[in-house]
Amino acid sequence: MSIAKNISDIKSRLPEGVTLIAVSKTKSNQEILEAYNAGQRDFGENRVQELVPKYEALPKDICWHLIGHLQSNKVKYIAPFVHMIHSIDSEKLLSEVNRQAAKCNRVIPVLLQVFIAQEETKFGFSFDEVRTTLHNLAQYPNVKVSGLMGMATNTGDVNQIRSEFRSLNNFLSELKATNSEFANGELSTGMSSDWQIAVEEGSTMIRVGSNIFGTR
Repeated sequence: MSIAKNISDIKSRLPEGVTLIAVSKTKSNQEILEAYNAGQRDFGENRVQELVPKYEALPKDICWHLIGHLQSNKVKYIAPFVHMIHSIDSEKLLSEVNRQAAKCNRVIPVLLQVFIAQEETKFGFSFDEVRTTLHNLAQYPNVKVSGLMGMATNTGDVNQIRSEFRSLNNFLSELKATNSEFANGELSTGMSSDWQIAVEEGSTMIRVGSNIFGTR
């Protein structure tokens, strides 16, 4: 099945207001262009060293999302152009994004990554840490905290996945009620294996790779 057909099939099943981010890590420029020519504009990359050369080589109206774990010393390479960083998992990283965005005269949209999985290998803030960080946002005028991101436990237990996504959506609803800047807060949850559950549980951004490009 073609990349274009896969994109069309997924988009036809998405409610209005849900953004499909094509996860293009390890994919060639040719494959990305195939998706681009099918109308896809939002692409997600995990690694800065893979993202920068793709940005330089590919059409400039692509919206690049950094969705993987980000080291502070790599922020400067993507600050001039990145559309959104989904994986802000510490206030130290938020501070560095703010610093590099200021150098570029930009306000960079970011999502706070929240730890919702029952896995040690995942990164993220606790709910309480998010609340604390939101109190400190005045210190970071060059970032716009636009919502939350989360990854469910890698498990076949659909009920557990649903529960984790729901907990994050409920937390976002709480933040919307108490923080005006969260009124239109995004919720980035769901990947190839669980995006349908994520959408049912309030996701507004899904990060899909293998369902679009196939598995290597």
